[in-house]
Amino acid sequence: MPADGVVRIRRVSLVVGNLAAAEAFYCESFGFERVAQGVDGGGALAQLLGVEQVHTRSSVLRLGRDELELTACDPRGRDYPPQSTAADLWFQHIAIVVADMDEAYGALRRGRTMIPISTDGPERLPPNTGSVTAFKFRDPEGHPLELSMFPPGVGAARWQAPNASGNCLGIDHSALGVADVATSLAFYTETLGMSVTGRSVNRGPEQDRLDGLASDGVDIVALQPADPTSLHIELLGYPHPRHGRTRLRPNDIAATRLDFQVEDLPSLVERLRAAGAEFISPGAVTLASGTVAALVADPDGHLLLFSE
Repeated sequence: MPADGVVRIRRVSLVVGNLAAAEAFYCESFGFERVAQGVDGGGALAQLLGVEQVHTRSSVLRLGRDELELTACDPRGRDYPPQSTAADLWFQHIAIVVADMDEAYGALRRGRTMIPISTDGPERLPPNTGSVTAFKFRDPEGHPLELSMFPPGVGAARWQAPNASGNCLGIDHSALGVADVATSLAFYTETLGMSVTGRSVNRGPEQDRLDGLASDGVDIVALQPADPTSLHIELLGYPHPRHGRTRLRPNDIAATRLDFQVEDLPSLVERLRAAGAEFISPGAVTLASGTVAALVADPDGHLLLFSE
């Protein structure tokens, strides 16, 4: 593992068209609480995002100890592509852990604003995949989401402890569609220094109903940053991706982003360049807030922000 690899995932960032409505959905549906708001613009932000004359308004929401950022961009990019599936390479969801799936699913159905992906409600997956119960759906703007409930002894230790603050406990991971698992593994482990913590091939009727797909299964690889308490990522390798590499601009609604904390940004930028990574920013950019950051696309076009 590189000594200057990624330390933790600070937050997952979603691009939204209607910031107030998106914030209301996440706070009312899952118990997120707003902890910060911000506006940004100017040349440094345009350099970072590669979007001319861009301005942003954002809200940082927290659930447990995990953060989700919602960002509205002006100019606004493209809407979430219609008829999307988990086998599209722009697919990226966040998994919200719940203590009681029936309660969480019932609350979503009463809200009437979510869009189901799973075809038959929550699915309990087979024992060889951990007997996790899950349900996939979309928020009102099309971002894919998952509810996950872990049985005793499965998942991170923090999901096993009682939580008096509500049924929704936090964010377990963000899952990314990839075209070639080996290529993505090399990028995330050799270049970014993440560790493989689990791997399975999930197939069968339960997985098909969960994904709303008829597929030959999905190769799932769990990757953890250096901080073992950080939320993690999962690579999703379907045998037949429906579209090629994603070509998203950072102001498009589907341009979900992972924000990483690193120890040595200049060194990581050098290693990313040596690995042939695609930079959205020209390199490290100093923003108006004083934060120094770089924005990069992974091998499938998923956006990654790195800052110290």
